[in-house]
Amino acid sequence: MPLSIFGFQALWSPLFLLFIVLGIALYLLLTIKMRHRFEGSEQLTRNQLVLFLISMVLLYIVKGSPVDLMGHILFTMHMVQMALLLLLVAPLFIMGIPNWMWKKVFDIKKLARVLDVFTKPVISIMLFVGMFSVYHIPIILDNVKLSAPLHTIFTITLFIAAMLFWWPVVNTLKGQPQLHGLKKIGYIILSAILITPACSLIIFVDVPVYETYQSGEAWLKAMALCVPAGTLAGLSGLGISGPEMFTNMSTLADQQLGGILMKVIQEIIYVGVLGKIFIKWYRDEQENADEITQNALLERQRLTMHEH
Repeated sequence: MPLSIFGFQALWSPLFLLFIVLGIALYLLLTIKMRHRFEGSEQLTRNQLVLFLISMVLLYIVKGSPVDLMGHILFTMHMVQMALLLLLVAPLFIMGIPNWMWKKVFDIKKLARVLDVFTKPVISIMLFVGMFSVYHIPIILDNVKLSAPLHTIFTITLFIAAMLFWWPVVNTLKGQPQLHGLKKIGYIILSAILITPACSLIIFVDVPVYETYQSGEAWLKAMALCVPAGTLAGLSGLGISGPEMFTNMSTLADQQLGGILMKVIQEIIYVGVLGKIFIKWYRDEQENADEITQNALLERQRLTMHEH
């Protein structure tokens, strides 16, 4: 069956599109039109603007376009959504916001105290991996998909956890935790290792584990998250019983493919990030080679003198 039977609102989420447009307008207003009103503000760079706009376009594609509707029908698309939202939109959004705006956030003392704790690399990586893993426990995901408020809360919280995870990697704000060189590479590799068990359980389990992606009442209830109630009621006479009406894949194959795609997309993004980190680290080492050598010689001389 074609997805068009669910209607324009379910396919294109006009209210979410309006939210994205208003978000972009507010961003441009604060960073360009009203920038001079804020102490310590700096001119918006082209790179920041491009990164922010890409993050907003991707956010709409992931959560507002037919991809979102497909994410409620097929587990495969749900995992693609998760990968793009958490591993691509989150870091692009951070890099798209100018440092002077992030400084305003950290100037709020109570909020800064909380962020200082949750942006520490060890805590941020455990929080992100833990939340992602818990979210995909079958009983949790099924219950979240049957409640609009729970779904909204979990999605926003998971996105915030992803931002906290990426913060030590991509932020350039003075005084904030910033990993460099090999530490940054190790942080990314560790997160890839820690997230593997959750994906492996999804890939290698030999039975469908998510009720909301199987035929029956739970699937139709879950569809109410993105399809208006009136539209769903009108479709009841068409005999739509589950996701098998929209795909030739079995529920188990869909579930396994979702786990595989999540891992593949993660690896592709991580390889790109690691490549960029390694190149920057190598260039810094080459540019500062003389200084590093001189410091090493001075340290050796100091130790030799201390021994004598």
